[in-house]
Amino acid sequence: MNVLFITADQWRGECLSATGHPIVKTPHLDALAADGVAFKHHYGQATPCGPARVCLYTGMYLHNHLSLLNGTPLDARHTNVALEAGKAGYHPVLFGYTDVGLDPRHHDLVDDYEGVLPGMEAVCHLNSKRKPWLAYLEEKGYAIAQTPSDVFTQQENYAGAENKGQTFAPTVFKAEDSPAAFLVGETINYIEEQREKPWFAHVSFLSPHPPFVAPEPYHAMFDADDMPLPIRCETWQEEAKQHPWLEYYLTQESAAAAFTTQPEICDRLELPDNELRQMRATYYGMMAEVDAQIGRLVGHLKQQGVYDDTLIVFTSDHGENMGDHYAHSKYTYFEETFHVPLVIRDPSKAADVTRGNIVEAFTEAVDLMPTMLDAIGADIPHQCDGSSLLGFTRNASLEGWRGEAHMEFDMRAPYDGKGAPPMGLKMHQCMVNIIRDDDYKYVHFAALPPLLFDLRNDPDEFINLADDVKYQSVMIEYAGKLLSWRMENDDRALTDMHIGGDGTFALGMRDK
Repeated sequence: MNVLFITADQWRGECLSATGHPIVKTPHLDALAADGVAFKHHYGQATPCGPARVCLYTGMYLHNHLSLLNGTPLDARHTNVALEAGKAGYHPVLFGYTDVGLDPRHHDLVDDYEGVLPGMEAVCHLNSKRKPWLAYLEEKGYAIAQTPSDVFTQQENYAGAENKGQTFAPTVFKAEDSPAAFLVGETINYIEEQREKPWFAHVSFLSPHPPFVAPEPYHAMFDADDMPLPIRCETWQEEAKQHPWLEYYLTQESAAAAFTTQPEICDRLELPDNELRQMRATYYGMMAEVDAQIGRLVGHLKQQGVYDDTLIVFTSDHGENMGDHYAHSKYTYFEETFHVPLVIRDPSKAADVTRGNIVEAFTEAVDLMPTMLDAIGADIPHQCDGSSLLGFTRNASLEGWRGEAHMEFDMRAPYDGKGAPPMGLKMHQCMVNIIRDDDYKYVHFAALPPLLFDLRNDPDEFINLADDVKYQSVMIEYAGKLLSWRMENDDRALTDMHIGGDGTFALGMRDK
């Protein structure tokens, strides 16, 4: 069996037409879901990109792998999906980036934090420097300054852009030369060379991560006038009263990093409605472009006759707040930060009975490493906090499946670039833990007040019930659930193991 593991960056979970989004158009992912399974309540475990991706690659919760921020090294003692697939006879390759900080005790330091996941060969490493793509553009004759930021310059004096938001004008490069198109082209070239040999390819798209700018025709695929305004209070000051962290985040200028190619215009609290609507329209257009390139890649698999021998997994690392609650980017405790899409196309005959299903159960990023290893017949390492999802694709018994989703993030360096804790907190008081089910969401801060939301009556998370005496029993219940989850999922490096009197060393039975 081949494995095609596809990730997008900063793709909100509801943004698939297959699961009911009223505006987004994702026909190729819809077709993949119709021939596979879509997971409607799937959650990334962490934010920002680096920690979120480490959860994907190791099957571990943030509090266990402790790669807390972009650039926090991943302890080399932890294995990952690439290393384990390698043990099973595969040669995992990368097209794009993994955002993994390498353990300096075991790896030579690179010139930035964006290391390649150990065990994975970067056939085309497209990190923030984008060197292979820039070289490709140069060969194509583009007169673009060879810097990562300038390459996303928008066309000047573009007809019709005068009355649009600043993200409307398209890129200088054509859609056929975009980073997404380039990555898929490189992946197709690789697949053609594999012949009869099973392969494991990770394709990691940057879009729809900022800067929000798209090539023609995707820049105008969605009309700003059709876009809803963000879900939020009447003023940001009213919104900020909900919690000290939200107030801090909304009022930090550095938290509003450039969302387009004009970073000097980035006061997001005061963005006019036309900018907010256009930003969302451009964001959806970027998704449409990625969807088209996934369709191109899947079409090639079918043309080569390997589609029915390939496990295909599509997901994202985390979401995007997109102005909801006046927040942008991905550093809040709201649904928009952690809810991400997941589509799995299992090629096995056993999966024929589930094709087209939409799973309502809570699934998590930590489940994907066990799923891919399970599919190729490899052992699932003891470190994994997640469980294989093949039971959902093959209609197996899933008795005892989790009834909640769990998320975490750390409040340190992504906000000011200095690593200093915010709001006078100590370094180790910055972790935030979140648990949610169908009824409530509970958010626990190490040294700040907690939050509680009634999701059935307040799905947009406006009313914090933590101080409401009528909800104290609910607070206690969900704080207890969160504590139990942490206790049940603490690092288990040598737990469940036993050194016998005869010198034997054995691992006990896994219970999941």
